[in-house]
Amino acid sequence: MRNQKKLIVQQLDEKLRPFKGSEKVYLPVKGWIHTIRNSFGMTLEQLGKKIGITRQGVHYIEESEAAGSISIKTMLEVGNAMDLKFVYGFVPKDSSFQQLIDKKAATLARKIVQRTHQNMILEGQENNDKQIQLAIKELTEELKREMPKALWD
Repeated sequence: MRNQKKLIVQQLDEKLRPFKGSEKVYLPVKGWIHTIRNSFGMTLEQLGKKIGITRQGVHYIEESEAAGSISIKTMLEVGNAMDLKFVYGFVPKDSSFQQLIDKKAATLARKIVQRTHQNMILEGQENNDKQIQLAIKELTEELKREMPKALWD
């Protein structure tokens, strides 16, 4: 099961390789439809005619996109009408899914080890910094292998 999870994460990272760098793309304030339509010099009426709706309908679509309430179906329809391919998905903010897992595992390991360390201090069994760092490193590796659900709490 462990190797299967690791393989799935590796395959996911591989599938998303073409999107590398897209985490740096920011949405235009007025949305992609408005921005692209204006860049093309296309009027509301022209786009509306391609989709089969009024200029007011296109304006509503652009407002919906800017507000984040547009449907994927509508984005696909507009993309097709403008001879564009609409692409959506999730990409990690930090370069890969594996790095996201590494970061989450390290954070959880640090939290667990520090909590345990506090209990040990109360019992007079304090560890030194080197032992604490080693425990964090070992627990991080274990959490990365096991990928428990607690990683996402």
